Amino acid sequence: MSPGESGAREGLGAAPNARRLIEEWVESLAQVLESMTDQRPQVRWQPSSGALAEAGAGLGEEILWWEQPFTAGPSVAAWVAAPRAAWEQAGGLTLKAAGLETADLGEAKNTWYEILGQSLAAMARSIGALVGREVACEGGIQRAPGPEIQDWVSISLAFGESPPAPLLLAFSPPLVATISAPPPSPEPEPQESAPEPAAAGGARPAPAISRTMELLLEVDLPLSISFGKAHLAMKDVLKLTTGSIVELNRGVNEPVDVLVNQCLIARGEVVVVDGNYGVRIQEIASRHDRLRSIP
Repeated sequence: MSPGESGAREGLGAAPNARRLIEEWVESLAQVLESMTDQRPQVRWQPSSGALAEAGAGLGEEILWWEQPFTAGPSVAAWVAAPRAAWEQAGGLTLKAAGLETADLGEAKNTWYEILGQSLAAMARSIGALVGREVACEGGIQRAPGPEIQDWVSISLAFGESPPAPLLLAFSPPLVATISAPPPSPEPEPQESAPEPAAAGGARPAPAISRTMELLLEVDLPLSISFGKAHLAMKDVLKLTTGSIVELNRGVNEPVDVLVNQCLIARGEVVVVDGNYGVRIQEIASRHDRLRSIP
């Protein structure tokens, strides 16, 4: 993961903090792909400049453009372009790692958008670290940038011995300006003796709570614990009687699976709490493990 040859024009990578944001996003993309495909891709980038539309046209057919706005300010956005060679390979390897030997183009495309969404969420956190406040992704759209974007980044993505696939990354001018501005100075902490402002009637205002999130928090989800599995022939199933023992594929000291809607979310050890069985969480399942557990 390097910015390429030193003789190349700096372009987007020369803007203050832009190089850091690019490198952190490239690293997060590699980590997401590694967690979902069981393979660590080789990712390299170099800054470029010129007509981005012409660069995108040179990628080949079926280019997927994604415009991702951020909550850091008006028109603060990034664009990522991936040709079919890139998104089909990344999506196909992810689905194969999840146990699907064959997948159509629609499944590969949707999987690529999920990969992209995770990496851009990491970019939002990086922007937040640069500007000194929380930043999140807003609703994205499949759209290419306008002709005003002249500085961009060319990215090479390769798995193993496969030929590298190209990607393009571009930032909007407001995004470059936002991350280049110094973060605001932290406000001084209030004195302990200073009372908090009160609302009308003497009551302090309650923090705003999203009604949508409040509703979601009340949704009941079925949670189950899997101690193991076994495959039996029909003739053996018919022989089961009271007192029969079925050997599971899990050792006594191995962690059990915690499932929500039949999807693996965690692993833990069995404990006894006030005479009832319980599970002490030891590990949160990775996204790759969750994909494997989907029936």
